[in-house]
Amino acid sequence: MKIAVRKVDMIVELKPTNQQLSNWATRFVPDKDLFFIEEKDLVAFGEDLNNVLVISRKEFLAHPSYRRVDFANSYIYWNISNKAEYVIVASPSWITRLSKQKKKHIFDIQLKMERGLIFPVSFFPCIPKELMDYVLEEKFVVLQFDMWSKLPNDIKINAIEKYALLWDDWTCYEVPKDVPGYIKKFANRFSNIPGSNCLSATLFALTKQEWILDEWVHQETFKQSLLNAHYIMVNDQLKTDDIVTWVNEDQIIQHAAYHIGNHLFFNKNGQTVFNPMKIIHWNQLCEQWGKNNIIIYRKKA
Repeated sequence: MKIAVRKVDMIVELKPTNQQLSNWATRFVPDKDLFFIEEKDLVAFGEDLNNVLVISRKEFLAHPSYRRVDFANSYIYWNISNKAEYVIVASPSWITRLSKQKKKHIFDIQLKMERGLIFPVSFFPCIPKELMDYVLEEKFVVLQFDMWSKLPNDIKINAIEKYALLWDDWTCYEVPKDVPGYIKKFANRFSNIPGSNCLSATLFALTKQEWILDEWVHQETFKQSLLNAHYIMVNDQLKTDDIVTWVNEDQIIQHAAYHIGNHLFFNKNGQTVFNPMKIIHWNQLCEQWGKNNIIIYRKKA
């Protein structure tokens, strides 16, 4: 579908507040340590495993305690190698009691498994003493709850801000003056808790229900909500209040956004707190999601 696009207002810089950065730094590393390993790696830790839980990958992914959004986002479950057959769940003190050799070995495995909570050394202006045992190849720092909690707050905030910029571009368009107040309240701002995704942000714009911004909405729920609001698929040029979805070959929704007019959208790119709810242009959405098919929904007249 080709859509004529007009020039719009100024692009502005977006930045989280100092309080938000502090909250992110405080909550980012979960209070239980997870280590993803292959079965062959178990023998290397012997009796050290007496004080942990060793959970098969299948049981782990179905476990209600570890399916929490904060665990999933911090450890980046979707990025973990398929070679990971087991997960070691440990108290924060467990890693501190391992020998230096075993500590390095399990960190090497985490790097190989592409686990989250591994930052480039460059995120830290200096390497505090508390970090030295957690540095790999002089390139990476493996974050664990015990060491993270002991770091000075300014060092944590510096690292978390650099990490957050990997998730999203902190630029957006100015909020148009004629946008409804309930959207202005949240546009070009960061959410306070993880979980809200593109579908929940879009449904918020549609329903005006603020609580939906805290929800992680799945595809079928999203489609049912469109049906409930009498939105139908159309093959037409964009109009204000349209909802645009990008779907893959299997008709799975990859992204959705709410058109506020003039080819500007209320949009959220992902489910982390690092993905702001912001006003972006149609061209940006097409650059990011253009490989997918576009389906437009509009409220039935």
